[in-house]
Amino acid sequence: ADKKYEDDYDYIPFVGLDKGAVIQERRLFNETTLNTKKCCYLLTKILYVLGTGDTFSRQEATTLFFSITKLFQSNDPVLRRMMYLGLKELVPLSDDVIIITSSLTNDMNNGTDVNRANAVRVLRRVITELALLGQGERYLKQAIVDREPYVATASLVSGYHLYKNPANIDIVKRWFNEIQEATKSKSEMVQYHALGLLYKTRQHDKLAVSKIVNSVVKANIRSPFAHCLLIRLTREVLVDDPTNKTLLEYLDGRLKHKSSLIILEAAQALCSLPDISPKALIPAISQLHAMLSANRTVKRFAAIRCLNKIAMNHPLAVSTCNNDIETLISGNRSIATLAITTLLKTGNESGVERLMKQIQGFMSEISDDFKINVVEAIQTLCIKFPKKQHVFLSFLSSSLRNEGGLPFKTAIVDALFEIMRQVPESKDIALAHLCEFIEDCEFVTLCCRILYHLGEEGPTSESPAKHIRYIYNRVLLEPAIVRASAVSALAKFGRRVESLRPRIITILKRCLVDLEEEVRDKAAFHLNLLQTDPKLSLALLESTFPVPLENLEASLNDYLKNPSGSAFDLKTVSLVPPKDARHRGSSSAGGSSSSSSSSASDNKGSAAGGAAKSGASANDVLAQVPELAGLGKVFRSSKAVELTESETEYTVNCVKHIFPQHIVLQFNCSNTLSDQQLEDVFVKIESDNDEFSIEQEIPCKTLPYGTNGLAFVVLAIPDGSFPSGSFTCNLKFNVKDVDQSGEVSDSSYEDEYQLENLEITTSDYMAKVTVPDFQKAWDASSEDTQAVETYNLSSIKSLEDGVREIINYLGMSPCDGSEVPKKTRHILYLSGIFVGNVKVLVRVRMKLDANGVSIEVTARSSNELVNQTVANAIQ
Repeated sequence: ADKKYEDDYDYIPFVGLDKGAVIQERRLFNETTLNTKKCCYLLTKILYVLGTGDTFSRQEATTLFFSITKLFQSNDPVLRRMMYLGLKELVPLSDDVIIITSSLTNDMNNGTDVNRANAVRVLRRVITELALLGQGERYLKQAIVDREPYVATASLVSGYHLYKNPANIDIVKRWFNEIQEATKSKSEMVQYHALGLLYKTRQHDKLAVSKIVNSVVKANIRSPFAHCLLIRLTREVLVDDPTNKTLLEYLDGRLKHKSSLIILEAAQALCSLPDISPKALIPAISQLHAMLSANRTVKRFAAIRCLNKIAMNHPLAVSTCNNDIETLISGNRSIATLAITTLLKTGNESGVERLMKQIQGFMSEISDDFKINVVEAIQTLCIKFPKKQHVFLSFLSSSLRNEGGLPFKTAIVDALFEIMRQVPESKDIALAHLCEFIEDCEFVTLCCRILYHLGEEGPTSESPAKHIRYIYNRVLLEPAIVRASAVSALAKFGRRVESLRPRIITILKRCLVDLEEEVRDKAAFHLNLLQTDPKLSLALLESTFPVPLENLEASLNDYLKNPSGSAFDLKTVSLVPPKDARHRGSSSAGGSSSSSSSSASDNKGSAAGGAAKSGASANDVLAQVPELAGLGKVFRSSKAVELTESETEYTVNCVKHIFPQHIVLQFNCSNTLSDQQLEDVFVKIESDNDEFSIEQEIPCKTLPYGTNGLAFVVLAIPDGSFPSGSFTCNLKFNVKDVDQSGEVSDSSYEDEYQLENLEITTSDYMAKVTVPDFQKAWDASSEDTQAVETYNLSSIKSLEDGVREIINYLGMSPCDGSEVPKKTRHILYLSGIFVGNVKVLVRVRMKLDANGVSIEVTARSSNELVNQTVANAIQ
């Protein structure tokens, strides 16, 4: 029999187990003299039934549950352990489970350590199901600091499970001192679980997490898993506080640890810090370099994978490892793939062809995930070394013809699109490869994307006519959705290339008899335009409409509801897309869940609060305040800016609403003190810029405990000026005391609360709007009134950081994928709408050198003052 089961490794003894028979066997638990082996075997059967997805009815589970409780009389350790497992699984399915709490608490107080730990686990399940955490909390809390690690870990893990239920979060947070004490345990297991639960209780408070990390790094941590978790938390803190020397020294110290697991985690954490300098990476790269020659395959794989990620941003720092990386090419295929892609990122132009030949040999032997990594590396390298484009394009083309799934083929096509955009001279070769691919493409969505791209780029290639045959083949051989895409692509050739128009018209006529209605309709539409007025076709389908159609519809509806003596003027339509308007509404309204109607006793306060809470737009919120009705429509609104910490007695955030001649500061206030009611709440502001003048202040009349309210300050902006500056803010109010019965005192006294400073910058006057073709819009704009300014950003050490900061300074939307820099030189394209519906385009030329990032900002619009304001916005 043993020989039989050795060969049949899938043998399961309980296959075909009858649930009814299992329930009948429960009588074993009632015997006077318990048969330990039979009871354990029956408990195993019960657990098998539950583990395979089957379940017991409420009555069956309750019957089994009470039968198993008879096993509390046994002192056999194996049977008691199985009993606890069975009870823990049956608690959610059974009735009256509270009956075992006395037995469990008795085991926790007087039992052996194993029984105490298992009793903790079952008790957690019981009090969770019955919502009795308040009664059983003290047992779990005491167990956290138990001298026995097995018991302490059981309680800590129970805390993890309890924390999943929002109703229990506050109770688990009260265990903070005990959990913190457990982090000092000599047991590695307890340290790891305690640190994890400690972080969980404070994960939404960055300051508290920082304090925890700073205190724990100084403690004696024994557990390697606790070290790994602490390293990850350390990195999280360093992202917000990159100058914390204590934490940086801790990471450097972990690089010298005897455990490879900790060394690797520390190296990954250091290398993933956003503002890390190449010099600071040297210790981490040295450790990873040493791991490349490790005996264990998993160590070599982990090291090369980490180096591969570092090479994306710091290729020069990784290039010192190239000799050892090359030795990995002949071994494990996964490691070899990562080694070659790393060499592609760090190597020079002369070695490219040799590496490409090496990787070509085993592309068919690796998984699609690694193939995608290779494609991404080749895309980066082609943009870096454009003279070798024929080598890279040939490799990508052959990869398209090889076996692979949709993600892999999509990655190749995306790489070809990006190479065409970044290296214009490669367009004709890349388009030819794409044309060949769609002849045998089995993926409909990918084929449609390629046809769309052929329609966009094909007419401007050197030989547009050669692409027509490939597109027409799709009309003859493919499914309806691909045929429709091919018709649209052909129509673009007919609109843009006059010499091909007669041939395109002939092809479209043949499509009029297609079996699919959508194909026929598209063919008839494009054919009619091409035959009657090709210029009209170009104007209708290629040019962008001057305003968003949703905004035009809304403005026309408003005009019809409130007719005036003058004709409708298109210039009154907002250029900010409705998507941005919806975002404004949610940010201003919610400022965060902003303002409930109970926040103000006067009508305007409650109406505005109710509108805000319901997620209405900024216009709807402000329209509820009569004093603001005469300001007109909001141009844009900012996200809510926090002016206090989230756990202070009064919380305030501010949303900035921009109008053509005014700025309205909406302060969302909250009172978290149960013994106070605030009245006449307003924010007193003072600016360092005299151009701002306070036109009116609108207080929140009443702010009871636990409610939110709105207060406003209206700033007037001088004509022909877009001032920026900093404001000091003080929350001022009258306080009325509230007794325990809820009675509000008649007397009051004045008080105030210091808030954080508030900034108004050029980006507040700008709405993010993307143009579909930046270069075309740039060429069409006038350079007579453009403004040009140059800057040296010495504090910024990478182009990625420079791009991010410039976008923040200007508040504009990046275009044509220019937000991702690829080299030491880069051009960033930005577009937006300035207050007053002024379309603005900005070109930023960037160069990275030893002194930081040097930039040249060129702004173009129809308003010279706006151009100068935008160009001067970089600080």
